[in-house]
Amino acid sequence: MATPSVKTSDQSSRSKEPTKTNSLPLATRRIAAWAVEITLVVASGLVPFGIGAYANSRSDLDRVPLNPLLVQTERAIASPLALPISYGTRNVASPTNLLWTIALLAPLTVSGAQLYLLAKTGATPAKHRFGIKVVNAEGKPPGFKAVLVREGLGRWGLPMSVAYFLWRNSFLFPSLGGFASLAVIMLVLEAKGLPWQQDRRALHNTLAGTYTVDDSTPLTVQSQGDGQGSQSFESEKDEEDAIASIVITQELPRQQSNQQQGIPQNPNYTVVGVAFLCMSAALAILVGTQIYVQILRNQRVTEQSNNQQFLALIKDLNPNSTATNNQRQKAILAMGTLNDAQSTQYLVDLLSKETDPILLQTIQQALVNVGSNAIPNLKRMNQFLTGELEPVKGSKALPPEVLEKQLQANQYAISKILAVYNGQTNGLDLSNVSLSQNGSEQSYFNLVLDKKDLWGIKFKSANLSFGSFKGSRFRGVGEDGRWDTYDDWIADLSQARMRQANLTEANLSRVLMVRTDLSRAILNKANLSNARLTAANLSSAQLEGADLEGAVLENVSLTGADLSDAQLKDADLYAARLGRVIAVGTQFSFGNLTKTDWQGADLTGAYFDHANLKDANLNATRLTKAILRSANMENANLRNADLSFADLQGANLAGADFQGAILTSSKQNQTEQFVQTPALGVQSAVVEGVDFSKVKNLDPKQIAYICTQGGIHPRCP
Repeated sequence: MATPSVKTSDQSSRSKEPTKTNSLPLATRRIAAWAVEITLVVASGLVPFGIGAYANSRSDLDRVPLNPLLVQTERAIASPLALPISYGTRNVASPTNLLWTIALLAPLTVSGAQLYLLAKTGATPAKHRFGIKVVNAEGKPPGFKAVLVREGLGRWGLPMSVAYFLWRNSFLFPSLGGFASLAVIMLVLEAKGLPWQQDRRALHNTLAGTYTVDDSTPLTVQSQGDGQGSQSFESEKDEEDAIASIVITQELPRQQSNQQQGIPQNPNYTVVGVAFLCMSAALAILVGTQIYVQILRNQRVTEQSNNQQFLALIKDLNPNSTATNNQRQKAILAMGTLNDAQSTQYLVDLLSKETDPILLQTIQQALVNVGSNAIPNLKRMNQFLTGELEPVKGSKALPPEVLEKQLQANQYAISKILAVYNGQTNGLDLSNVSLSQNGSEQSYFNLVLDKKDLWGIKFKSANLSFGSFKGSRFRGVGEDGRWDTYDDWIADLSQARMRQANLTEANLSRVLMVRTDLSRAILNKANLSNARLTAANLSSAQLEGADLEGAVLENVSLTGADLSDAQLKDADLYAARLGRVIAVGTQFSFGNLTKTDWQGADLTGAYFDHANLKDANLNATRLTKAILRSANMENANLRNADLSFADLQGANLAGADFQGAILTSSKQNQTEQFVQTPALGVQSAVVEGVDFSKVKNLDPKQIAYICTQGGIHPRCP
């Protein structure tokens, strides 16, 4: 074999003076070029994303649903990184969709262009600027295959995979900071190379067979007279000494072939190995086939046995049977142990036909023994009976009172299964079921599921009105046992009817409740943080002390609701209707309250600091002692609002309408042009330093009060 050597071109080095950039050590230039490449990729995404976020914060732009591409990307990223689930169906400003799509595609385009240039020319613009390039063993550009191995597998794939494995199986999970730290450590170790390598080349270069060299010195090729050559590359450990040239010649395979001739080759070993593999494969197929046949045989035997038992039990349950009630009860309970499709369907049908109260309870007990497998059959029967009771759709084959009793029996069976299998119902589908009160007092049903684990159940479009869910949990930690990760078990209550339901202290955090009817519901001290309640109806609901921090309440109706002492920090109430709401001492800090309607609301002592109240309607509201520091109240309607003792320091009041607004509770002499200065510590800090120059419809007394309290207005002396 040829011995690696380095040949320097003295003539070339004398003819070219090193530039300021190329005078830096090669290792330093490599790191700088890599940092520039990463910065370009990251900046191409962050810049449009930031602009899109700013556009989304503006209230004068139309709102549209989030781009489906962004929705799917968001979910794809959230799952492996264990981020909290995001439904992706939120509305955003119309330019935001385009800008965020660019933020997604731009990094892919920039990184793709860099990989293309690296494969074709051996250098990206950053590498070219710092005077380095990547070549293969022949001194040529590496090509696409080598670049994919170098960047995709060596530089990023293996280090990030190892970091991810360690993160998911360590105490650092689910902290993204921990994952980032592990990723940096793995990238540094990969760049340092394997410790047993003599030259300590970076792993990505070793895998791809590439070399990072100085671009300022030309490559030379030298042939040796004996037909053998030498290939020279300086190790990346000594890259501070600039590589002057690379001597490459074609190596004849003579010496290697001579060495291989000395190795004994026995073809019998290959034949024996192939035969052994074939026999092992045949044996595995034979054993697997026998196991599969036996499983099918056992299933057929079980089905035949169940069929025989089912037919025998039906004889005792036949209406014409002479069996006693005791015998019928035993037959029903025995059928519940079969746990097959036909017996479950038979029990559900029998539940809707039986009238004996004792037998009805026995059937419900048998269905409880079947468990959640009975839910699909009960759901179909529930929907059928509900449809029959509708005035328009029902066929009226049976009297309404009979249908109501049948539905009541069905509802009790479903509620008992949910109660018994508490916390084991994740993924259960109860969409469009009716578990609400219905009919006369004889068929009265009251759903009570207090302090139950109802996480992960799909209640979409279900009727749960008047139900009691006090202290129940509609969200669980998921299989990883950690909160706020992607696998959290979260119920879906979208479009559900929950009128006058009791959800006191219930955990509804992050639950999806789009267009849910919660009118007159009791949600005192309920946890609704980060819940999605877009276009939900919460009219006259009780939400005293409820936690709605970070909740999405766009276009929601809270008319007449009681929000006293509730927490709505960072909540999004865009275009929400809050007329006559009671929000004494409620926290709205940093919330998006753009275009909200508060007419006639009691907001005494409420916190609106740093909130966005642009274009809000606060007509005739009571804002006594409200905290409005640094709030954005552009073009807000404050006509006839009571702002006495309110703190407006730092608020943006441009275009706000103050016609008839009350700025002081003290009675003034009508003949006085200016308001007397109140006692210190009472009202002096209300409008001090606040700019009223662009406020509309201020009367002379208001202006006089503003001037005496340190406010800013052109008419102040």
